Amino acid sequence: MSVLSGNAVEIGYLAAAVCFILALKGLSSPRTARRGNLIGAAGAATAVVVTFLAEDFHHLPWIVAAMVVGAAIAVPAARRVQMTQMPQLVALFNGVGGGAAAIVALIELNTVSQDLGAGGDTNWGNQAAIAFTVLVGAVSFAGSCVTFAKLQELMTTRPVIMPGAAPLLVVGLAAGVGLGAGVLVTGRLAVGLVLAAVALLLGVMIVLPVGGADVPIVISLLNAFTGLTVAAGGFALHNTLLLVAGTLVGASGTILTRLMAAAMGRSVLGVMFGALRGGSTAGSTAISDRPVKSVGPEDVAILLGYARKVVVVPGYGLAVAQAQHTVRELAEVLEAKGIEVLYGIHPVAGRMPGHMNVLLAEANVPYQALREMDEINPEFKTTDVVLVVGANDVVNPAAKTSPGAPIYGMPILDVAEAQQVIFLKRSMRPGFAGIENELLYDPRTSLLFGDAKDSLTKVLGAVKAL
Repeated sequence: MSVLSGNAVEIGYLAAAVCFILALKGLSSPRTARRGNLIGAAGAATAVVVTFLAEDFHHLPWIVAAMVVGAAIAVPAARRVQMTQMPQLVALFNGVGGGAAAIVALIELNTVSQDLGAGGDTNWGNQAAIAFTVLVGAVSFAGSCVTFAKLQELMTTRPVIMPGAAPLLVVGLAAGVGLGAGVLVTGRLAVGLVLAAVALLLGVMIVLPVGGADVPIVISLLNAFTGLTVAAGGFALHNTLLLVAGTLVGASGTILTRLMAAAMGRSVLGVMFGALRGGSTAGSTAISDRPVKSVGPEDVAILLGYARKVVVVPGYGLAVAQAQHTVRELAEVLEAKGIEVLYGIHPVAGRMPGHMNVLLAEANVPYQALREMDEINPEFKTTDVVLVVGANDVVNPAAKTSPGAPIYGMPILDVAEAQQVIFLKRSMRPGFAGIENELLYDPRTSLLFGDAKDSLTKVLGAVKAL
């Protein structure tokens, strides 16, 4: 028996929706991101409590048991995940959301099918929303699972292009649209189940050809897909909160996807289907044997210790080595010597949107020291030393100078304009996009080989000894 009246339920849902809006506002800045997360969590908790008080559940023990099992899996996973694994965790959670929306839509479709069999009227809007939710939700689930496998290196991170992939994808899209129309017209569960199966295959086929630096954009796009499915599910279930929350996620995910694609100088369609026509960010995996200027920690310490301005460019290698705290400590020592230290953040550095911002915030790097690409690029001309820690593709001049390069057209950090560039690398293997970086062979570039954390620790000790 429900405890809350209709008006109380709507007020509770409105409060939760306001929390979601404020959470998005908070997440727009590193300074307020933590508060935004807490507000969003409070909104979600409010929505769950209101729902339990508003509905008369017939299978409450099963629902509670499912929530307990889910919490038992999710809480330890979220607490133990390393920063290097955060992107794949986000991808996996996003996929679960899309899959859940598709399952709920199928359950609703079963009810619709029974009502129609008993002579009920057809609700075209409701059935259209169900078809959309099943199609896009299943695509999001399957695509997110493939993205997770790529990021977790359970499969190759490079594009996988099956024979006849392009025509198969066209046939799959046509079949999905046709089956969606079938759900709309017939309202039958059997058609919905076939639609879900086709959509799962579509999700795999769409994401498999994506690789290299395109992966963070795909994570954002699939997040938008999940938001749209939740919104459509809210329409089908006549739930205002789901409609509002899904719309917020879908809209913000779409905006972020467009911004990230623009930051790479690519279109969203180019990201998703570029590999099918040879335009993906995938290059050779060959390791070059060309000579480079290798230096030791003491040499790097001298360059840093006598500089006036230093810019740190973080990349995925920084996250892998868990070297963010050492970078911050090095920056503090340099600043104590009167040296200006800034951080140049590329929009797609790492494996997910904002990866480097989160990583550096974890190490308590001052927010005012972080500079986005458009802000930091003019600074490089007056920079004495750029310290590139685990980044490659986002500073590769091939994006500007080589029309045949997979990343050609992607805006980059103009580190080549600095007086000296130091790369911290494990080896001469190319970056995530798989292409060689000519900047490594520039006379002003030096390479310090080894684990980033270990190398930075040695550099830090040498700087302190100056």
